[in-house]
Amino acid sequence: MDVICYRRSLFLSLKRFYSHCCQKLRQGKLNCDVFLHKIIIFTGMSHADRNVYPSAGVLFVHVLEREYFKGEFPPYPKPGDASNDPITFNTNLMGYPDRPGWLRYIQRTPHSDGVLYGSPTSELVGKPTVIEITAYNRRTFETARHNLIINIMSTEDFPLPYQAEFFIKNMNVEEMLASEVLGDFLGAVKNVWQPERLNAINITSALDRGGRVPLPINDLKEGVYVMVGADVPFSSCLREVETPQNQLRCSQEMEPVISCDKKFRAQFHIDWCKISLVDITKVVPVHREKAEPGTGILPDMGEYKPPSETLESRDYFADFLITLAVPSAVALVLLLILGYSMCCRREGVEKRNMQTPDIQLVHHSSIQKSTKELRSMSKNREISWPLSTLPVFHHVSGEVVPPIHRDNYETTSMPLMQTQTVDFVPVASQKTQSSWYSWDIYIPRSQRSEVK
Repeated sequence: MDVICYRRSLFLSLKRFYSHCCQKLRQGKLNCDVFLHKIIIFTGMSHADRNVYPSAGVLFVHVLEREYFKGEFPPYPKPGDASNDPITFNTNLMGYPDRPGWLRYIQRTPHSDGVLYGSPTSELVGKPTVIEITAYNRRTFETARHNLIINIMSTEDFPLPYQAEFFIKNMNVEEMLASEVLGDFLGAVKNVWQPERLNAINITSALDRGGRVPLPINDLKEGVYVMVGADVPFSSCLREVETPQNQLRCSQEMEPVISCDKKFRAQFHIDWCKISLVDITKVVPVHREKAEPGTGILPDMGEYKPPSETLESRDYFADFLITLAVPSAVALVLLLILGYSMCCRREGVEKRNMQTPDIQLVHHSSIQKSTKELRSMSKNREISWPLSTLPVFHHVSGEVVPPIHRDNYETTSMPLMQTQTVDFVPVASQKTQSSWYSWDIYIPRSQRSEVK
């Protein structure tokens, strides 16, 4: 059905294209040479479909040849260089953005051919698979497209009961897909295995199995896994890798000793530690019960009752109390408790003074008074001496000194305490260029007569 729809759409596209070109010819906007060139390009772009008939369970290889698409692009300006056009391919299942899961594609460079390969499954037998192939000319940026119709055929001996997978270290997947190389490998396997029927089942790159990209030195290859199937049991040579001695060597990362390795060594370097031998006749099939799909109808829940058109009024006062009044009341209680503990539970100055000894209170009050006097003195140093530093009696006459003295009163010999009765006697004075300096020496009362 997809093929019929595609051909019908192609016919309609050709019809519209021809009518458009004829209209341009009648208007004189297109000459005959250009018209013929466009017709050739368009018919080349709508290349006829190609049908292939692979067998289920057998390796399918289809080469996308660059020479097949070169005639659909305009010739290169320089003669003899048409083969140098870089051409890449894009493949996808018709109506889908990608290829089927069993089909792979590889193209190393724009100057090499592309390859479609894979192993079709038996579920696709009788169902044509349409692959759209689009060729891109990287020089002129033109495209060409045609369809590949894959008609998968069934086989009587599918699947082959005995399958072996080899890992070839010195090959890339596109090299192994070449018919000559693949034929040489199957011939070497046939000489070792001696089956009646031998088919290549699948080829997988080591990169698709989690392998690393090799370094570009010493011509290193990616490696490729090749699975083959036969109708006879495995030969003794293939089973040598299962011996305990070879298994021990493989566990120590050493090459096992295989008697038939020399039949492959000339062209293929096989990693015998990675060989896999599968006997399908002994594999226990696992049956998975699929869940039965439902009818797609929901259980009967009664008649649907939509909400009424008129909405009932709702009282939000209870919500208001819960969201605002309750937190506010809790905050107020906490505030009252905090205020009571901070203000009402203070000891106070009177209670502190009652618990403090009198001598400490006196000392504290005297220190406060002295501090206040010193602070007042520091503000103005021309004021009179504080009363606490004035003498009570004169040091010579014994008269009571008035608390307020004159401005020219000599105060250098005044005692600092009121109970001090010793005298200061001036001993010497010296006048310098700038000012007078005098020294007062403290002389006790018992030695005063000697000084006189």
